[in-house]
Amino acid sequence: MRRIHPDIEDDPDLVAAYAQPPGEWLRINMVASADGGAWLKGLSGGLSSEGDRRIFGILRGLSDVILVGAATVRTEGYGPARPRQSWRALRVGRPAAPPVAVVTRRLDLDLGSPLFTETEPYARTIVITTESAPADRRAEAAKNADVIVAGEHRVDLTLAARELRDRGLATILCEGGPRLNAQLAAAGLVDELCLTVSPLLIAGDAARILNGTASQTRLALTQVLQEEGFLFCRYVREVSDELAG
Repeated sequence: MRRIHPDIEDDPDLVAAYAQPPGEWLRINMVASADGGAWLKGLSGGLSSEGDRRIFGILRGLSDVILVGAATVRTEGYGPARPRQSWRALRVGRPAAPPVAVVTRRLDLDLGSPLFTETEPYARTIVITTESAPADRRAEAAKNADVIVAGEHRVDLTLAARELRDRGLATILCEGGPRLNAQLAAAGLVDELCLTVSPLLIAGDAARILNGTASQTRLALTQVLQEEGFLFCRYVREVSDELAG
């Protein structure tokens, strides 16, 4: 792998390359085709590469919690994040692996899947849902997960992020899907976008990496890595002069 922006460096230290500032931080990590599609044949893995998977693992190791939408959990077959030997130095003073937090308005999840039944006590799955979710489903989820109620009929992501951080989970890594990404951006919660650009043209009906209500978040391109035709871009939200002052 080679860094080509803001400087040139072969085989950069990826942990240092993706270090995040201390304190609260929310980064989105996505892969897209060269023409902007977020999946191939329904799955993001068809757009990925070995380098993308290495960065994916590092971002997980750096995070306090992994945030993901219910549709992505169902489509991608999510399980719990498993501890990795390479994470030991990254997670000193923290649990061996981050928990997964699932955003679901109706709790339409397989609550008997490994994501709920095979977690370690230090990384119980977190379910973020609404007051209007069926009470029996909330009770069933609470058997194997921590349940956060954030919002009446729709998940209030600002409240959800606050609840996660009140649990000591300051650094949030969102892995999609596109609808959740768009909602986070509309709520002004996105601090960073890590985007892998795959050297494929796919056309078809794949969504863009943000799919939902229009919003604008100004980003600064802080880093680009390259490997085998894939580009690994890191964008950080720009702070306006008014906010900075």
